[in-house]
Amino acid sequence: MSRSVAAEIDSTLASRAALFEQVLEEVRQRRDEFDARSHVPRDMIERFIEVGIYRAATPRCFGGDALPPAEFLRLIERISEADGSAGWVASFGSASTYLTALPRETLAELYKDGPDLVFAGGLFPIQPAEQVEGGWKVKGTWKFASGCKGADVLGVGIGIGGPGGKPRTALLRARDVEIVENWDVVGLKGTGSHDLRLNDVFVPDAWTFIRGGQSNIDEPLYRYPTIAYAAQVLAVVNLGLARAALDEIARMASGSGVTGAPKLSDRAYVRIEMGKAEAQLHAARGFFYDATEQVWASILAGNPVTPEQVSLLRLSAVHVSRAGAEVVQRAYSLAGTTAIYLRHPLQRYLRDAMVVTQHAFLSDGMYDGAGAVLLDVPPFPGYL
Repeated sequence: MSRSVAAEIDSTLASRAALFEQVLEEVRQRRDEFDARSHVPRDMIERFIEVGIYRAATPRCFGGDALPPAEFLRLIERISEADGSAGWVASFGSASTYLTALPRETLAELYKDGPDLVFAGGLFPIQPAEQVEGGWKVKGTWKFASGCKGADVLGVGIGIGGPGGKPRTALLRARDVEIVENWDVVGLKGTGSHDLRLNDVFVPDAWTFIRGGQSNIDEPLYRYPTIAYAAQVLAVVNLGLARAALDEIARMASGSGVTGAPKLSDRAYVRIEMGKAEAQLHAARGFFYDATEQVWASILAGNPVTPEQVSLLRLSAVHVSRAGAEVVQRAYSLAGTTAIYLRHPLQRYLRDAMVVTQHAFLSDGMYDGAGAVLLDVPPFPGYL
């Protein structure tokens, strides 16, 4: 490689990094707006498009980046550090991995205007659909469609169609789906995880797929376990929130308390707890990214993904979500009464982190699945 080409590449990378930092600062400045509106608006989604979030999982054959999972996860971690809701919504930039189970002709239609496709879905509760000639007649209401108000296409669950209890998903243009605005929650308020509603809408067979089903694209990213990846991109939000919470305590540490007590930095118990929390966060983060890189390296080497590898990814995801939430709780406790005010940053981090751990992909049941694999007994359906 010539020096001029190398310099051009370095300049491009530096420009992208600078743009990403600008977007992060905009997220910080607007996070109260996201909460107040109960969604991340489309103009912010456009900013995520500028930094490549919504082409990160688009196949290279359709002009996408098909980023290695760890690279994408680090992007979501940074966005979540700025705002948990924004990180959660941006995490669905990975959801195009689901879409590669669609026929190639459908994918070509989806990406005909470019690789930046914004997908969101409300897959549950699964609704029965009537199979008709050429497709499905779909009706029902689906919950938790995070990011739906900024999406180009939306997916809904229409029955069990794959092995291991994997749901069949119907894909529709966002303009054809009713959004029921009812996202009134304690945390992750800006995710806009409203309900979706349809009434006897026809969806062609070619616009349905099995979530987590066999990919029709032969690129490394689409051999990475899709359901495990879906859990990882949500769990990593708590890494960002935990980092933000500890940084907030560090900022508070030099100030005096309301009662005139010693500064936080002068209290031995605060220093001890900060040390423990930092160690806990780094340990969980290390496990999380180490598992990701191990599986990715194995895929690049041409090896099939094993059940043990899938389970390791799922275990690392639930672990990091819980560890991140515990770190946020530690930070909140150290802040004392100052943190009880609704507009205090630690209030936001605490509420958001608790909501992350409530997701079905990150429940205590995942430990049961991991334990089953470790003990060589069948895990519950859908775990692998």
